[in-house]
Amino acid sequence: MKKFKNTISRTILVETENIDTDQIIPARFLKTTERSGLGKYLFYNWRHDEKGCKKKSVFNGKKIKGLSILISAANFGTGSSREHAVWALMDYGFKAIISSEFGDIFYNNALKNGLLCIKLKVKDLKRIIEIISNNPDKILEINLEKQTVEIKENRIKFNFEIDPFKKSCLLLGVDELGYILSHEDKITAYEKRI
Repeated sequence: MKKFKNTISRTILVETENIDTDQIIPARFLKTTERSGLGKYLFYNWRHDEKGCKKKSVFNGKKIKGLSILISAANFGTGSSREHAVWALMDYGFKAIISSEFGDIFYNNALKNGLLCIKLKVKDLKRIIEIISNNPDKILEINLEKQTVEIKENRIKFNFEIDPFKKSCLLLGVDELGYILSHEDKITAYEKRI
């Protein structure tokens, strides 16, 4: 896992509610256990027709390259527990997903893999969606240490909550096992004493 650093980016806005993991990455692309290369299948059915030809989609626009923040309407990542959904989002280049609600399994998988899921209050999410809808080129800054999402140009800042342990793991760039192993010398010393 990489350390999570402040992210400053334009965004991709998806105003669809109840996006499940099968929409994020269809089941037919789950035959691999590799984390890389899955970005090309992200929202595949939204981006391609039945023949595999590109269709009109926010994910096929010219201005999407290098964007690292996805904003979604409520209830993102529901459905089956496929970790591939998180891997596809990260391989596509996303570092953070903003919504008011996430599927529990998706939320935990995301944080364990280094993808920050930010739960905003419904009124705050509506405000951000309104601003981005009116001006898609607005730049957001996410500061994990301060737990803020900011639209500097508008001087608007939103606060979010996150479990302190998960926040620490993201900032250190370690998963739960990596965190435990970082204390291996203390564990070994304790075991020698008992």
